[in-house]
Amino acid sequence: MGNLIDYIYSRSIVQNYCNKKVESQKIMLLLEAAMAAPSACSNDPWEFIVISEEEKSKELKEKTKFKCCNAPLSIVVCGNTKLGKVDIENTLLQDCSAAIQNIVLACAGIDLAAEWCIIYPSYEKIESIKEMLHIPEHVIPLGIVCVGYPNETKSLKAKYNEKALCVFMGR
Repeated sequence: MGNLIDYIYSRSIVQNYCNKKVESQKIMLLLEAAMAAPSACSNDPWEFIVISEEEKSKELKEKTKFKCCNAPLSIVVCGNTKLGKVDIENTLLQDCSAAIQNIVLACAGIDLAAEWCIIYPSYEKIESIKEMLHIPEHVIPLGIVCVGYPNETKSLKAKYNEKALCVFMGR
C-alpha cells in the first residue's frame, strides 16, 4: 500500500487484462475497502455480487455490452432500497458510488487495475442484470467494477483546470 494521492493521479485506462485470477485475499480486501466508504446516516445500503466464473463473465459482457467485462473479476455494486433511508436519487446512488470509488482506489494499492462501468439509470441494463443474477426487486444494480491484473494500460491526461471549475473565496 502506498500513497493515496499517488494512486489518484496515476490512474490509467486498462486496454487489456492478464488471464491471472484475482486472489481471494485481494477480493476480500476490495470488499472491505468498499464497505469502509462513507454513507448517508451510516445506512451502508450496498450489496456486492462478485463474479469470477468465466461463463458468468461472458454472459455479463453480452448483457451489458461493456468491453471492460473482459477482466477476470467483476464486482456488481447494488443498492438495497430497504436499507437506504431515502430514495435512490437522494442517497443510495451516492453511497454506492463512494463504495465503487473505494474499490477502484484500493485496486491501485494492490497492483490491480479497475474500470467503473455505469449501469444506472439504464433501465434495460438494470433489468437484464437483475434477471441474469436473480437480484430481488428491492435491490438495484448501479455499477460494475471490472478488476484484474493489467496487461496493457493507457495513461489518463491531467484533468485539473482551475479556471474552468474552481471558485476560490477569500483568495
